[in-house]
Amino acid sequence: MTKASPDVISRAGELRDIITEYNYQYYVLDDPRVPDAEYDRLFRELQDLEAQYPDIVTPDTPTRRVGASVETTFEEVVHRIPMLSLDNAFSDEELRDFDRRVRDRLKTEDDIEYVCEPKLDGLAVSLHYESGVLTRAATRGDGYTGEDITANIRTIPSVPLKLRGDNVPELVEVRGEVYMPREGSKP
Repeated sequence: MTKASPDVISRAGELRDIITEYNYQYYVLDDPRVPDAEYDRLFRELQDLEAQYPDIVTPDTPTRRVGASVETTFEEVVHRIPMLSLDNAFSDEELRDFDRRVRDRLKTEDDIEYVCEPKLDGLAVSLHYESGVLTRAATRGDGYTGEDITANIRTIPSVPLKLRGDNVPELVEVRGEVYMPREGSKP
């Protein structure tokens, strides 16, 4: 295997950055700013470089996102902090009780702002980013031990493989639900 030159490594990094930006514009902003043919040309160039020099492939490369082989067996992941369920509130009284517990825990009587969202049932996941790069995705499992689904999560276009912005913390964990709206499940 031929070792990649600094120019090849630099070009691959440049292509990853460009393609990641184009993916962001397309999948997140819903505002593609480059013709499909140009995107395809750049994507193919990166694929060719990575095929010729496998040592330059990075965990955040967009070439491993769509169409990657799906894992059939999953390794166990022990959650550093348990992924526990949230309690529901079905009455005004239960909401007031929740507010009281929050105030007691925070030792405050100041106004507290809450954000309420509809309950979506999906697959509870934990995404781990190190130095801004997605390194692991896991299911909630029993709350203490889940399954490593990193390869599967990398196929979801709206999940960033690399966090954007300046001053990204060394370690970031994002927890949420992965779901598919009914419209997305129709052929």
